[in-house]
Amino acid sequence: MRRGMKASLSGGLASLGAGTPYALAAKMAYPERTVIACMGDGAMQMNGLNVMITISKYWREWSNPRLIVLVLNNRDLNQVTWEERIQLGTGKTLSTQSIPDFSYHRYAELIGLKGIFVDDPDHVGAAWDEALAADRPVILEAYTDPNVPPLPPHITLKDAKNFISMIPSEPELGSVLKNSAKELVTSILPGKD
Repeated sequence: MRRGMKASLSGGLASLGAGTPYALAAKMAYPERTVIACMGDGAMQMNGLNVMITISKYWREWSNPRLIVLVLNNRDLNQVTWEERIQLGTGKTLSTQSIPDFSYHRYAELIGLKGIFVDDPDHVGAAWDEALAADRPVILEAYTDPNVPPLPPHITLKDAKNFISMIPSEPELGSVLKNSAKELVTSILPGKD
């Protein structure tokens, strides 16, 4: 982050749903600044959609209307899913971790905001350019793969053993192994994928 920028994080407790309330509070405190929030689709479904209604009510009062909510749409409670896989050594529990698909960018348009959808990594830069140039708040929906593990910079021996022990019960094993290997290789050889 550049000097003078401010940031907030809901912490390491998986505080689901804090992103949009934090973004709205930041915008109310600093209406002249561009505010960016990043969250998963689970958080957006939990209460983010409701906060967007409040944003649609007040945005015209802000001197700088730009407030961008990036929604990583992977149809999964991803942080919880991977936490269970690694800590418990079990595969994904489809009945409790898969969430309904929802068109977040279209919801933005429904309530008078701008909606942008991106499902191709080659279009991410252009999507951000469009969002940052918008004349109103934006939901930038990025369709992502739920089988890309959010690997920490270090993995304990226990976590590695649990990852291996979840293999027999993993319903999406092929995709999980392929994406895990790809992430490992790119962490060792940046720029090679």
